[in-house]
Amino acid sequence: MEANLHIKGVLYMNADTLCLGGHKFTSRFILGSGKYSVNLIHAAVTEGEAEIITLALRRAEAGPKDNILHHIPQGITLLPNTSGARTAEEAVRIARLSREVGCGDFIKIEIMNDSKYLLPDNNETIKATKQLVDEGFIVLPYMYPDLYAARELQAAGASAVMPLGAPIGTNKGLCTKEFIKILIREIPLPVIVDAGIGKPSQACEAMELGAAAVMANTGIATAHDIPLMAKAFKEAIRAGRNAYLSGLGPVSDHAVASDPLTGFLDS
Repeated sequence: MEANLHIKGVLYMNADTLCLGGHKFTSRFILGSGKYSVNLIHAAVTEGEAEIITLALRRAEAGPKDNILHHIPQGITLLPNTSGARTAEEAVRIARLSREVGCGDFIKIEIMNDSKYLLPDNNETIKATKQLVDEGFIVLPYMYPDLYAARELQAAGASAVMPLGAPIGTNKGLCTKEFIKILIREIPLPVIVDAGIGKPSQACEAMELGAAAVMANTGIATAHDIPLMAKAFKEAIRAGRNAYLSGLGPVSDHAVASDPLTGFLDS
C-alpha cells in the first residue's frame, strides 16, 4: 500500500490496491467458480464489486448457449483455473488451452489427485508453476498452506499464493488459520485465502490477519439471498482490510482498565 499523507491534521488515504502480476485491483473480493449461475455472477459484480472471476476452461468451451463467458461483463479480469488436472503436465495443457481460447495470461493452478477431500498436490503445483511462469503466465497457485511449498512457489515466480482455509465447498472457514498466518508473515507475496470461506465474518477474519484478498463461492452461492450475501462479503472484506491497516490493538491475558480507577480521588 502507498504511504498515507497527513495535511493539517487530516489523514488522506492513497489508493490501497491489490497488485497481481503488474495488474492493479481495488477490490479484494474474488469470485470462485465452483457453483456458477448468472445470478451469482451478476451479484458478485454489482453487489460484491468483484473485479476478478475464476472459471474452469470446460465452462468457457461449452456450447454457445452455456458458455459462461457470455455472462461475465466487460472489464472483469478472468482467472481461468486448471480444475480437473491431476498432474503438472495436465495443468500446463489446460493453461495453454485457456490462453488459446482468449482467457488471457492469468492462470490459477489447481492440481488434485484426491477426489474425496480435494486437497491440492503441492509438489505437482510447484512443477506446473515453474513451467507456466517460464511461458509468460501470471500464475496464482492453489495450495495447502505449507511454508516450504510456499517458498518454492515464490522462487518459481508465482504472483501470489492461494492457501485453502478449509476443504473446497465446506463453508468451514479458517481451519488452517495458524498456517496461513505463517505464510503471511514469511512470504513476500500476496496471500489470497481460497476455499472453505462460508461466512462474511470468516472473510473478515482472514483479512484482519493480513491476507491480501479472499476468494469465495459456495458461501454466497448457497445463501437464500445471493445479492445481499455478496454485498455482505464485500463489506466484511473491506472491514477486515481496514482493521489490519489500522493496526489491531494488543491482546492481554488480564483485565486492563480503560479509565483510572483511583487517581481522581487525589485531586
